[in-house]
Amino acid sequence: MYPIFQLWSAIPPESYGDMILTKRHGLKCNGQRSEYPLDKMTKQLKICVACSPGGHFVQAKQLAPAYEKHDHFFFTFSGRMAEELRKTSRVRSIPNIVRHNPLSWIIGLFLSAYIAFADKPDVVITTGAGVVVFFCLFAKMCGAKLIFLESMAKVNRPTLTARLLYPFSDMFLVQWPTLLKYFPRAKFLGRLF
Repeated sequence: MYPIFQLWSAIPPESYGDMILTKRHGLKCNGQRSEYPLDKMTKQLKICVACSPGGHFVQAKQLAPAYEKHDHFFFTFSGRMAEELRKTSRVRSIPNIVRHNPLSWIIGLFLSAYIAFADKPDVVITTGAGVVVFFCLFAKMCGAKLIFLESMAKVNRPTLTARLLYPFSDMFLVQWPTLLKYFPRAKFLGRLF
């Protein structure tokens, strides 16, 4: 079993301390590791699972034990996967962003901002890619904690999404130890599969 299921207790206390546990949820942490891992917290967190369709989504679903007992929703691109997911979960989606179409980027930017400010998640768990960068940055502006899990497919070099979100992540996880040289604060806790 992947240790990320207890990911909240793995975040260093200085990363969340008074910000989430005390001010938002009234739980004391006194600069110590929380005795309340994410899957055992007494108060519901609002968690956003932000991911692109395909492999990023498959990896995000593997993390379900960390978020399924909390108020959670998915942020992804519109499409078949989002429609299927809507049958069982709450989904916020935006149109797919086309790399060489500036208008699609602008629309994605504004919709990401709207969703982040409207939903105000406490925690964002993301596996990447694409427009989740915009959403994660706007969610950080709203006070969310950001947990990033780099794609298992990246063994030797990190993704662009990882490089962009690393400075803003409260917890940054890689699935291959070879990526630790790119991210000094990253943690390798194993692989999902």
